[in-house]
Amino acid sequence: MKAVIMAGGFGKRIARFYNDRPKPMIDICGRPVLEYQIENLRKSGITDIILVVHYMKDYIMDYFADGSNLGVNISYYEEETPLGTAGALFKIKDKLSEDFLLINGDLIFSVDFRRMIDFHRKNNALATLFVHPNSHPYDSELIVCNDNNVITDWFKSDGRGNYRNCVNAGIHILSKEVLYRTHEEGKLNLRADVVEPLLDTGRIFAYHSAEYVKDMGTSDRLRHVTADVENNIVFAKRADKKQKAIFLDRDGTINKYKGYITSPKQLELISGAAEAIKKINRSGYLAIIITNQPSIAMGRMSYAVLDEIHAKLDTLLGEEGAYVDALYFCPHHPDKGFEGENAELKIKCDCRKPSGGMIKKAAADFNIDLSKSFMVGDSERDVLAGIDAGCTPIFLTGSDNSVSVSDVRKYKKLADFIKDEIK
Repeated sequence: MKAVIMAGGFGKRIARFYNDRPKPMIDICGRPVLEYQIENLRKSGITDIILVVHYMKDYIMDYFADGSNLGVNISYYEEETPLGTAGALFKIKDKLSEDFLLINGDLIFSVDFRRMIDFHRKNNALATLFVHPNSHPYDSELIVCNDNNVITDWFKSDGRGNYRNCVNAGIHILSKEVLYRTHEEGKLNLRADVVEPLLDTGRIFAYHSAEYVKDMGTSDRLRHVTADVENNIVFAKRADKKQKAIFLDRDGTINKYKGYITSPKQLELISGAAEAIKKINRSGYLAIIITNQPSIAMGRMSYAVLDEIHAKLDTLLGEEGAYVDALYFCPHHPDKGFEGENAELKIKCDCRKPSGGMIKKAAADFNIDLSKSFMVGDSERDVLAGIDAGCTPIFLTGSDNSVSVSDVRKYKKLADFIKDEIK
């Protein structure tokens, strides 16, 4: 599979700090951004690369030449005038005889592309977008997909309403067929002109991953990415490497406990929780919510309303620069007799805490080493779930609950645990 890297942009937001070079050539720990990208592609067996260049193109072309010194084959398409995020693809479509990767040139990433390619092929996708939560969803392109990972909407947040923190990361696999379904030419936008018109085919897919992908297009983001490279956080996040996680209960741990929450209006963050999760995001640990939601089985709430509640949670966290990498919930309840209950969900399951089933499922999904991970919650159920799964349980004493299990580490709030134990 070939890779096309869009490296021709002006980088206006960061240009005032680095006006002597194009944005993809900004140095991070001794190497330009593009070199990190090419090295990652080579490690996944992708060695045929086309660089789309325009602004200060000679800087890029002189540095990389034909790519042989990096073990790859690099060719170039030189834009005479900027063609947007997709226009150049239609100028080089004769060179793209099969499905190909399309990557934004301002990203630092550590991705096992073999997994993404397998996902794309198994779904016979026209396009596959790498999606993840990030620390600034309010100014990112947001993705909406169904339970089968089919994308149903792709939009830029307008600052109104709640949304799930599911962001287009700037890495895509496109079928060559896409280039023959779009008949416009010139300056084109990948989202509006190429992909959105194909959403109704049901063949545009979201590939969810917690691997490291971040843009360095502002001075603040560049600073954080540089620190992550220095601390080896970037390269440790590849899916083929063992991860460590902090599993988080929801009610009473992140948001204020108010009994069964059955409406987004009831959800309110605990003071300091977002900042604590933000520190998890920067630590190298995954932040994963593990929550019982028996209201669905009881007939008090639908799956759609639960998603609205979690959209509000994502939005509130995102406004403070925090995010969770994944969220697992159990909709079951073992006891019958509730008016309007969902009989199919009134079962004894292995996912409902105090069982560690959801934690074990997350561990399998994200290749997590549970012996190096924590389960944090405000009830004995959370402690027992952590013990059952084989991770270290942390009990938050700020609730009215108590724990009879001995030798459990205790903190009043999530923020206290993060401050004391996560560096």
